[in-house]
Amino acid sequence: MQYRELGRTGWKVSTVSFGAWAIGGNWGTVPEDDAMAALHRALDRGINFFDTADVYGDGRSERLIARLRRERPGDSFHVATKAGRRLDPHTADGYTRENLTAFVERSLKNLEVESLELVQLHCPPTDVYYRPEVFAALDDLKAAGKLQHYGVSVERVEEGLKAIEYPGVETVQIIFNLFRQRPAELFFAETQRRQVGILARVPLASGLLTGKLTRDSQFAADDHRQFNRHGEAFDRGETFAGVDYETGLAAVEALRPLVPSGVTMPQFALRWILMNPAVTCVIPGAKTTAQVDDNAAAADLPELSAETMEAAAQIYVERIRPGVHQLW
Repeated sequence: MQYRELGRTGWKVSTVSFGAWAIGGNWGTVPEDDAMAALHRALDRGINFFDTADVYGDGRSERLIARLRRERPGDSFHVATKAGRRLDPHTADGYTRENLTAFVERSLKNLEVESLELVQLHCPPTDVYYRPEVFAALDDLKAAGKLQHYGVSVERVEEGLKAIEYPGVETVQIIFNLFRQRPAELFFAETQRRQVGILARVPLASGLLTGKLTRDSQFAADDHRQFNRHGEAFDRGETFAGVDYETGLAAVEALRPLVPSGVTMPQFALRWILMNPAVTCVIPGAKTTAQVDDNAAAADLPELSAETMEAAAQIYVERIRPGVHQLW
């Protein structure tokens, strides 16, 4: 496993982390024993950063991570959670000091800790980034010891650029993968200049970049890949990175010849992200120990060649960019 510094936090985190959305909800049912086995395997593989949220399974993934800490008291690892999506309706006006405090208190209970290590606003409406009082409330929660660091999870590059104007924002979680390359144009340079950590989420485009999906793939009714393809429940960019499913399948086939011998398609996709030095870590989800093993191995792969990077860029330009680049 490799490690990189996460912005100004002082942490060194594994370049491949563990995304706990898959074991929490919206990806089909995952038995608790399977979820715990995957979490334990992550620690065994040197993963020391776990990303969750209070809405993943209505707190289930937070509680599973709390159990992991109880079962592995000798292991040191970092946990990032998120707050805001419990609002119904999810509006900017809901991001009040009172509500944020309540969300933080609930996560403290779920995670069984006295202070949250990293809290991220969970893809709030764009208007939230123009409300300094929201970030002042986070500053006060930090001063009170309820949290140690805070950041944001964003849908759009513009939101990330606005967020990092606030001095307390130490991390930004953003979709960045072979099918979503816009953050590398301007945003990453700005985050490096300000020493803001980048957490690359949806790195496998909801499974598209695993190379295992086909036109005949079936998804459970409670899997967002079934119910949110057109943004019916939340931002369309969260599902398949906003890429039309058929277009994505064709692009994966174009990418397949670029995958080095002995490397899986998911490993190739993760290694591509880590080629960018602005990225601290990728956050792939995992529901099984086998998926954890496959993801973790990507951290130690050799660098991709310049020719491979250029070919991948060309596939993006020709097949993906027209449909997604300016939308997020």
